[in-house]
Amino acid sequence: MSNSKAPLAIDIEAVCLSYGDVSILENVSLSVKEREFLAIFGPNGGGKTTLLKVLLGFVKPEHGRVEIFGRPPAEARELIGYVPQILRFDRQFPISVLEIVLMGCVSKTTLWGTYPRDFKTRALEVLALVGMEEFASQSFGTLSGGQLQRVLLARALMGNPQLLILDEPIASVDQAAKEEIYRILLELKTKTTIIMVTHDLQSILQKCDRLLCVQRQATFMAPEQICEHFAWGLYHLPSAPPQSR
Repeated sequence: MSNSKAPLAIDIEAVCLSYGDVSILENVSLSVKEREFLAIFGPNGGGKTTLLKVLLGFVKPEHGRVEIFGRPPAEARELIGYVPQILRFDRQFPISVLEIVLMGCVSKTTLWGTYPRDFKTRALEVLALVGMEEFASQSFGTLSGGQLQRVLLARALMGNPQLLILDEPIASVDQAAKEEIYRILLELKTKTTIIMVTHDLQSILQKCDRLLCVQRQATFMAPEQICEHFAWGLYHLPSAPPQSR
């Protein structure tokens, strides 16, 4: 479990955000310690992805305070690695696995649009970390779902992030790929803060430190507080009894 005296990686206070007349986040306050593994769950449309956008600085809340390692999100982006959900893309597009990973440091290319020599070495290192080094020259579009996710994870690790944010990284992968991704994350946890959105509660309970239920508001829960109704995607307030059918 995380050290109660550890410095804060994330500190959010009274964040509110809406799209038009629709309230998405209501008075959300939370803190996450460094090297903590936090799993975020909740119903579709409950605000999970919007919360990630707030953390990444892509969306600015209407009210409230957001700090990442004591800085506004837009000023802390170089400290964050982000793994999105698998995106739709043209599998015929000619780009290699190594080139995808190098995109994790595209802002640091030279004036001629090339990468410093040591960046290729780093890219091969992170590919080895996720077990994909033998695929470096292979076309990205030929990979399976689990392999795609591991390559996107390698891309997020290019800058040695202090905070790793993952949006449902195991949503479209098989059991073997799921277990491999969890293995990698547990290794990273010793030196990196991890925030992961997931619906796979039954697998994550023994791996994360805490869980955060996001349903417009945000409620922290310990793994032992997660009931069978949550595991099946039936979201209700933690204090409410299960509804009879």
